[in-house]
Amino acid sequence: MKKVFLAIVIACLAMGAWAKEMPKSGLGFQIGWAQPILRQNDALLLPKDSLMNVTKLNGLKVGVVYDATYVAGFGSTVGINYTFAAGHSAWKTTGITNYPRMRTVTTYHEFELFVDWQYKFEVAKETYLMLYTGPSLQYSVAFKDRLDTEIQNFDGSINRTSVLSNRYETSDPLRHLNITWGLGAGFQYQRYFLRGGYDFGLINPYKEQKFSASLDDRYTRGRLDQWSIKVGMYLWYK
Repeated sequence: MKKVFLAIVIACLAMGAWAKEMPKSGLGFQIGWAQPILRQNDALLLPKDSLMNVTKLNGLKVGVVYDATYVAGFGSTVGINYTFAAGHSAWKTTGITNYPRMRTVTTYHEFELFVDWQYKFEVAKETYLMLYTGPSLQYSVAFKDRLDTEIQNFDGSINRTSVLSNRYETSDPLRHLNITWGLGAGFQYQRYFLRGGYDFGLINPYKEQKFSASLDDRYTRGRLDQWSIKVGMYLWYK
């Protein structure tokens, strides 16, 4: 992986030799799609139907960005993003006669401060391709679950009940803070740009292993990664 990444960087530097005039700096906004992913890091794997393994979150990412090019296409982008994501697990059979099925619905709110080091090379007039990598400091302000349970009545009819809980209000050691390292690529034409990549979690927001059969098993040790793709525009560009 390191050799491949080094080869890509060298190729970009070589192509950058033909660059005519690189953009200097720009201040703008971006908006796009994000998918936070819970990754399990334990040697002791959870069952495939556990809530941690089946819950998928998809949502919206918006933010403000500042882009600067320093020399020969090399520069950085810094900014602040807000991410909202939601998702639910599939309905799961409980094996209990009066409670035939259950699922969990999750909502996630996060702010992040990111710094990406990037290299742009010109492929046409005012048209650039880019590669970028860098850290992100993420802070989750809310991480809530709603547990939906179906209850079977004596007459055979089904009622659904819901219980809302905040993961940060439980005794489980789930942390608000997360640190990631991202890799991505992008495209820019004049003031407009497209960027997409993957952020790898560097720490474990879930620190405690649990061996009970309760629903809290989803807090078993793991990290939080994230896919994202954004489009944006520089409002100020020089």
